[in-house]
Amino acid sequence: MTITVYVPCDSGALCLGADKVASKIVEEAKNRNIDINLIRNGSRGLFWLEPLVEVSTDKGRIAYGPVQPHDVVSLFDADFLTAGTHPLALGLTDEIPYLKQQERLTFARVGITDPASLGDYLAHDGYRGLKNALALSGANIVKHVTDSGLRGRGGAAFPTGIKWNTVLNTASEQKYIICNADEGDSGTYSDRMIMEGDPFVLIEGMTIAGIAVGATQGYIYLRCEYPHSHKALNASISKAYEAGYLGDSILGSGKKFDLEVRLGAGAYICGEETSLMESLEGKRGLVRFKPPLPAISGLFGKPTVVNNVISLASVPIILDKGGEYYKNFGMGRSRGTLPIQLAGNLKQPGLIELAFGVTLRELLYDFGGGSASGRPIKAVQVGGPLGAYLPESQFDTLVDYEAFAAIWAVLGHGGIVAFDDTVDMAEMARYSMEFCKIESCGKCTPCRIGSTRGMEVIEDIIKGHDLNKNIPLLRDLCNTLLNGSLCALGGMTPYPVLSALNHFPADFGIADQADAA
Repeated sequence: MTITVYVPCDSGALCLGADKVASKIVEEAKNRNIDINLIRNGSRGLFWLEPLVEVSTDKGRIAYGPVQPHDVVSLFDADFLTAGTHPLALGLTDEIPYLKQQERLTFARVGITDPASLGDYLAHDGYRGLKNALALSGANIVKHVTDSGLRGRGGAAFPTGIKWNTVLNTASEQKYIICNADEGDSGTYSDRMIMEGDPFVLIEGMTIAGIAVGATQGYIYLRCEYPHSHKALNASISKAYEAGYLGDSILGSGKKFDLEVRLGAGAYICGEETSLMESLEGKRGLVRFKPPLPAISGLFGKPTVVNNVISLASVPIILDKGGEYYKNFGMGRSRGTLPIQLAGNLKQPGLIELAFGVTLRELLYDFGGGSASGRPIKAVQVGGPLGAYLPESQFDTLVDYEAFAAIWAVLGHGGIVAFDDTVDMAEMARYSMEFCKIESCGKCTPCRIGSTRGMEVIEDIIKGHDLNKNIPLLRDLCNTLLNGSLCALGGMTPYPVLSALNHFPADFGIADQADAA
């Protein structure tokens, strides 16, 4: 009897040796005349256990990890193909607490299916949402998305249904769907994991969006640093065309939607939707003035839906099970689930999908396992390089858009980077200003000049020069960036800078918070 073995193809697992492990398993099985079926699945998101090898058994999939090539012979000796005992044995994959405690909707298939197989996608409820959408009017599709409470998962948290409804009701002979896959925030990788571990769910979500608003052309704007995602998406798009899920008449419905991938050159600013559209049009990635909004005049001046990967990948389950089903997860105005990415100084970094309402402390300790160094966690940055630094006193904050706004912080793309008590927060503030300086498109003066001057002021503060003058000057510069910048790059740089200054004044050479103010 053929035994199925799973080894991830996710680039995170590849970096840790997954290809070599897969090759060694195939080689050893051949040497022992054992018939196996090796499937390259997506990562389960337990990155401290990668490469995670799974074996299909009558009781379920049994996990072993982290497996290195030199472990493969001993795994076979221990008869791991029939759930044999081994030091790397983790038991039933579904019973691993890190996974068992999650609520996976968007990532329901990631790590379970073969991401390259359309048949596997269909066997695990794939394209059910699209088939339902084809039987509905555009307005009814948009109503389901609106009822779900889905908000932009890329950081802005704007209600997706409102954006789609605007495009639906804007008359135009041509409309576009753009997927912002320019995932550039520090500590984030959920977009990459979806594109590599379940690419068809993104394709399906974009197709539903096109049918909903009357758009016939879609573009996935992908960062060039994601070659594995690029390959996976192009292969899956080709299969979707061949099977009739893309093209001139989707599943014989007469409704058209075409899709292609375009590579960005690596500019952080092109994660901003108007800069992204400038880049797609073949121009330099500069921020556009708004209005007009992209939903009214976007790509090539036409009505355009711009959503990020996770937003669009969340749409198929909404159309499959209904807006109310999705809305039943979460709290307040934060509905559904959020893929949370744990990174930095943690014992158990990885991806967790949970309904809104969990606390930062639970994420850091119940899932992350505390710091990898064993030292106290001093601060976490949530929301990428422009997110605020949160001290231990704020770790009980709920993962909720409004709860974060109340403490002058942002959830952003759901990335969390942890730092232990050896971190110098003044240096981290300096890095934030330097990041803005390097990545600024240069179109507006506050961002272009303010970030450079801000970095210089922080350097003076670090050296202890004239703190009574430079601390107020830094605050004044941040106020200018916050209120005068054309886009969120300059407008949000004050978040990490001021939060570091407010919560960790000693790192700036200041005796207490009163002096920092």
